[in-house]
Amino acid sequence: MDIDLPEIVAEVSEAFARYEAALVGNDVATLNELFHNDPRTLRYGGGENLYGYDEIKAFRGARSPIGLMRTTARTIITAYGRDTAVASTLFYRDNAPGKVGRQMQTWVRFAEGWRIVAAHVSMIDEPRASP
Repeated sequence: MDIDLPEIVAEVSEAFARYEAALVGNDVATLNELFHNDPRTLRYGGGENLYGYDEIKAFRGARSPIGLMRTTARTIITAYGRDTAVASTLFYRDNAPGKVGRQMQTWVRFAEGWRIVAAHVSMIDEPRASP
């Protein structure tokens, strides 16, 4: 299996950037588009467990657009072959000082393009720097 083919990493990086822009801009239509429309798609969020595209879509539609801005760090896109990739990133929000968010997404290439089939989001206390 080919790992990290440059053209595949570039494609998923572009899809991830599109997702990030939609997230902070509360572009619900694009967020919905980027999740695979299937009952097996899931998203474990900071305070919710969403099973299936319909639950994810309902969550996005009801979510407040306030406080969505964030900065990302240490984003890693790893491609496995030509049709599967994992995007991992840390994120920080001004309204959550001392916390770091962690996000992982599994992306799969379908006929309509790259889509998220599984996602996990969590927040932890910012780890202390090693001496």
